[in-house]
Amino acid sequence: MRAARLIKMVLLLQSRPSMTAAELARELEVSERTVTRDAAALSEAGVPVYADRGRAGGYRLIGGYRTRLTGLHRGEAEALFLSGVPGALREMGLEDAASAARLKVSAALLPSLRDASRTAAQRFHLDAPNWFTEPRTPGLLPAVADAVWDDRRITARYRRGEDEVERELEPYGLVLKAGVWYLCARVAAPAGEGAFRVYRIDRFTAVEAGAERFTRDEEFDLPGFWAERAEQFARSILRTEVVVRLSERGVRRLPYAMDPPAARRALAAAGAPDGDGWVRVTLRVESEEVAHAQLGSLGPEAEVLAPASLRGRFAADARRLAALYGPDAART
Repeated sequence: MRAARLIKMVLLLQSRPSMTAAELARELEVSERTVTRDAAALSEAGVPVYADRGRAGGYRLIGGYRTRLTGLHRGEAEALFLSGVPGALREMGLEDAASAARLKVSAALLPSLRDASRTAAQRFHLDAPNWFTEPRTPGLLPAVADAVWDDRRITARYRRGEDEVERELEPYGLVLKAGVWYLCARVAAPAGEGAFRVYRIDRFTAVEAGAERFTRDEEFDLPGFWAERAEQFARSILRTEVVVRLSERGVRRLPYAMDPPAARRALAAAGAPDGDGWVRVTLRVESEEVAHAQLGSLGPEAEVLAPASLRGRFAADARRLAALYGPDAART
């Protein structure tokens, strides 16, 4: 445990000019007293850790000291090579850079670990797009990715309904969701007054990167921002309420017929089964048309109670099915 912490401390000091004891304590999740002891231990072991005294002081490495990646064990080395997403890197135009980086890391590893990239690739593979969809790489994705890496403002034109809109954006990060690329960006004032928004890159019609770099908000958390916006989007499209009775089998199948989080929330709020063992649930759905398609897959395991218009649709479906499969139906 301590050895891993000491290696992490050295790597932290390699990545920054200097760090205070408080900063190291926060990163390492230890006390400042432990940081002092660890720094002394590293110095005794020959690692040139230097402590600057005073209010603005801290710890730093002197003499351009660098450590090789000899502290990695096999599991860590394989996880390192799993962190890349080959398809996504290729679409962003970074395949060559990623390949060069993997070669350099492999050369720095101990000889016994240099097959880590091969063993990881043989065991795990990420295929991001959904089934039965043809993934298409947006032609402007490499240009957007370059601007994200360089913190360069872009002027983008994109389709919004039947119109095209132009915005000056500060591109903060890219997200690949179910085979679709999104840009998380801050809109330059005054158009958006610095608001963060999400754009589908395949709707961009033109992107021009300027020479000006923007100052990134260091508190911006891309995974957290995306999770919040994704949840907001999911809630915003569930505008219609449907009341349904479900058999025991219908309860089990509901999360496979519709949005799983919405199904789980509805089932968690449901009351006890009635005398026939059926459960009454209230579902939030995108629209009556979508509910008709989703609940139709449950067949006789679901009975729609409200709204009356949706119940009428299923009643019409039942009459048509009876005409097709009833005893008086024509046989072919």
